[in-house]
Amino acid sequence: MNLSPQTELPVDAESAAPRKGWGIAARELIETLILTLVVFLLIRFALPNFRIEGFSMEPNFHDGQYLFVNKLEYFLHPPERGDVIVFLPPTSNTRDFIKRVIGLPGERVEIIEGLIYINGVKLDEPYPLNAGTYSYGPATLGEDEFFVLGDNRNNSSDSHSWGMLVEKKIIGKAWISYWPPQLIGVVPTYTYAAGK
Repeated sequence: MNLSPQTELPVDAESAAPRKGWGIAARELIETLILTLVVFLLIRFALPNFRIEGFSMEPNFHDGQYLFVNKLEYFLHPPERGDVIVFLPPTSNTRDFIKRVIGLPGERVEIIEGLIYINGVKLDEPYPLNAGTYSYGPATLGEDEFFVLGDNRNNSSDSHSWGMLVEKKIIGKAWISYWPPQLIGVVPTYTYAAGK
């Protein structure tokens, strides 16, 4: 009887498949985790959340309401009159404020018994607000300054009490309300000009 030399048996394809499958699954899991982390960090940077504390923006925004803030908006263009912005006020470096942009760089702002005048022209404000009763100014804004007010005018710490807001203190534009559920939606944008 003639015995042939032993030949190497082929590797069973079915037994190799699980090892190869685990490697692919592990790689895909790692890629998914990295992508999730990148997306999370981008969202946290570009769209931080903000919790409203107090009543200075009544009747439009309420104590305990949560918003997403768009930090990218003002890389494309400067804040506009009527924008609701989140910023660090001159009075604090630890607590963010939320107010509405009223006066733009270079403009002259005056408030007479609650009525706002921009460069001598009465400002028409198309959004709901609790009008103020105080007077202010006139004052002219610098090239990087904004005049901001709360919508609840007599109960707001804003430019009428602490002065102008410099642009570098602006964090971003209030964009989406996401809590409580009955207030979910995009924050309305009011585009308007003085004297309409």
